[in-house]
Amino acid sequence: MLATAHRLRRSDDFASTIRTGRRAGRGSVVVHLTVPAEFAEPDEPVRSGVLPVRAGFVVSKAVGSAVTRNTVKRRLRHLVRDRLADLPPGSTLVVRALPAAADQPYARLGTDLDAALAAARSPRRPARTTGGRRE
Repeated sequence: MLATAHRLRRSDDFASTIRTGRRAGRGSVVVHLTVPAEFAEPDEPVRSGVLPVRAGFVVSKAVGSAVTRNTVKRRLRHLVRDRLADLPPGSTLVVRALPAAADQPYARLGTDLDAALAAARSPRRPARTTGGRRE
């Protein structure tokens, strides 16, 4: 279980994180991560005790029955709880389970979550330019 200070509860918080956060999908999960501006660079030292990292979960009916959805959500909550300390203070994270998450073993969910978080935290590549002139 996540502590109350680490939970996203309001739909506005979910919506803003999904709308403005970096999105990365790997395997059976998609993460949306919003990092405060002062921690945007991954090499910058992290200041301790500023704001709690908050996380929320989206598990739709496409994942399965209520029992299956709750099992997936419980597993994801447990996996995220162990990874909150690795995120910059004040970050918000939304983890969306894809239908494949219902059939994944716990270890595979952890691997997918780690890969998605790493991709969301990596610096963005500049947009491609064709180099030609448009007329």
